Amino acid sequence: MSWDLAGAIASLLLAAAAYLRSRGPGGFYDAQVYGMTPRTHRAYAAVALAFSLGFFATGRWWPSSGATIWLGAAFVLVAVFYLSSYLRGAYEDDD
Repeated sequence: MSWDLAGAIASLLLAAAAYLRSRGPGGFYDAQVYGMTPRTHRAYAAVALAFSLGFFATGRWWPSSGATIWLGAAFVLVAVFYLSSYLRGAYEDDD
């Protein structure tokens, strides 16, 4: 599987997950602590969809170019920001 196809599939999966997440009420941490409103989830879905189109365009018009690597790196940053934005993490309040 080529990198542009793998990136397009991954970004489509993230777009679908963000869109589905925007349709729900949200959990405590994502909705109240991190401020991940349905609008924010839809914005991440739109950005992931734009990355998917970018991966398709890169693979179609510039085959075997280094642009896919830079596009993939940017997508990974966006995906990490999104996926970590509503996860609680390891912090526990001992009080």
